[in-house]
Amino acid sequence: MKEIVLDTETTGILVKDGHRIVEIGCIELENLIPTKNKFHCYLNPERKVSEKALAVHGYNDEFLSKQKKFDEIGEEFLKFIKDKKLIIHNAEFDIGHLNNELNLFGKRKIENEIVDTLILARDKFPGSPVSLDALCKRFRIDNSKRTQHTALIDCDLLAKVYINLIDQKEPTLNFQNAIQDQENTTTKGIQYYKKIIKPTLEEIKSHKDYLKTHLKKNYFN
Repeated sequence: MKEIVLDTETTGILVKDGHRIVEIGCIELENLIPTKNKFHCYLNPERKVSEKALAVHGYNDEFLSKQKKFDEIGEEFLKFIKDKKLIIHNAEFDIGHLNNELNLFGKRKIENEIVDTLILARDKFPGSPVSLDALCKRFRIDNSKRTQHTALIDCDLLAKVYINLIDQKEPTLNFQNAIQDQENTTTKGIQYYKKIIKPTLEEIKSHKDYLKTHLKKNYFN
């Protein structure tokens, strides 16, 4: 099963205010392990970056003016995400901006299946902070490289957060080691393994006797 962890950076928050995408980052997962396939680009938004957005990602107008425009990379991006589930933190924001770019490019809206890790986290930890940084702290994921919000770094962190949110555990905390192990092992199809220990007949009998005794005791108390 292939999935795409996706993140964008923009000139500002609201599409209705004319804000545009300045960076797209995508990391492909296969059976929850990052493959070597990535999509990454900086974009010329053809407008100025807001001060608040500049403080978040650090991409200034001069740097962005030298980058490609969305219509130059749009087809490549659509090909990369085709028929794959998208994993996004606060998907409403990213999808809204991507659909705006696609509309300007003359393409239809994204119709991929989407998993919003923000919603997953709110359901799993109601009332607790669910920002990417907060989830990294909860799951003890090193986010020291995240001095500013950049799409690929955020994708790497989100991939690890996503695995923890769906109650899977990474074979190793180092994705590169995981990929190397996957290539070197003869059991390439096995990504996650739990040893199952079956009880003996004597253990089953003892368990049944225990339940009978204690259930009766609890019922009459």
